[in-house]
Amino acid sequence: MRATTRLLATASRSSTFLRPGAPTGLTGLLTHRAPRSTLLYLYSSTLEKLSHFPESSVYRQSTEALTKHRLNIIENIKPAGLTEWQERVKKIVDEHPEAFRRVPVLTASGHTEHNIVWRASAIQGMQTAEYEDEAVGPPQLEGPRTEEERENQREVLSRDPVEEHRVIPRIEPEPSLTLGQIEEVENAIGAGLIEEVIQVAEGESQLVDTLAEHKVWEDLEESPRAGQWTYFARDTHTPTTQKP
Repeated sequence: MRATTRLLATASRSSTFLRPGAPTGLTGLLTHRAPRSTLLYLYSSTLEKLSHFPESSVYRQSTEALTKHRLNIIENIKPAGLTEWQERVKKIVDEHPEAFRRVPVLTASGHTEHNIVWRASAIQGMQTAEYEDEAVGPPQLEGPRTEEERENQREVLSRDPVEEHRVIPRIEPEPSLTLGQIEEVENAIGAGLIEEVIQVAEGESQLVDTLAEHKVWEDLEESPRAGQWTYFARDTHTPTTQKP
């Protein structure tokens, strides 16, 4: 089944690599252009955000364990030419620490290597500038707005997307994983195609933001009444599951 879903992605190209943008065999899901670097960014940024949760948080403990496990799998799958690519982009990365971060990796031999990923703020700034470039004319202040909304719109109007494009550093893409390497990652993670894994990682990253915003680890403003949650206890209103 897996080979069939990937058939279209390898069409019109050497079977060594997947064709970016080709159908994966799953409706609405296309072959990702850079799955390794994308997952490195998502997993490293998720771990960074989780570090602000209390260590006693069960959600932090379980999500960190799963994220570190999957990050370790991704880190240990290296495309051909990765070291040479890192050397070529080293100067730009060193000159722009606000846009890139180095994720340390401890190899089996005990040496420390680094993977290069975008910082979240740089990616968000680049995406915003690209969306503004595609807009037809400048956004207008219209209709009743609060003073805060008007201030936010004035800030958007004052930005120069051309200048933002100029100052955001660009580097050549990381070398691609082969079809065999992607299948190795998919088998090791065991959660479907790598594009599905990316979707899950994106959702988890957004969930961490939401939970952090609401500080879900804090106590409730009003303590629950005694026995308030008893109704929802397992097997309370259904027969206890019996072993055959």
